[in-house]
Amino acid sequence: MPLDTTPDAHAAQLEAYRRMEGRGRADVMFRLGEMTRRTTMAGIRRRHSEYDDVQVRLALARLLLGDDLVRRVWPGRELVSP
Repeated sequence: MPLDTTPDAHAAQLEAYRRMEGRGRADVMFRLGEMTRRTTMAGIRRRHSEYDDVQVRLALARLLLGDDLVRRVWPGRELVSP
């Protein structure tokens, strides 16, 4: 149960998703994923105004992928704090 949603609103949202065809649900999923990435990147920028675009993306990758994978994918890069 989302913390920012009433039980009735959550139930209505789930019912709307159930009525959607597969493509509609996939579209919603991709839009929500993109919104989440943008929101997370905005938070990183707010906490670290000194970061350039590459550092913001590396911080996001660290959150999503973890330190080990980030080190393997970008071996020469310093780990930046999200």
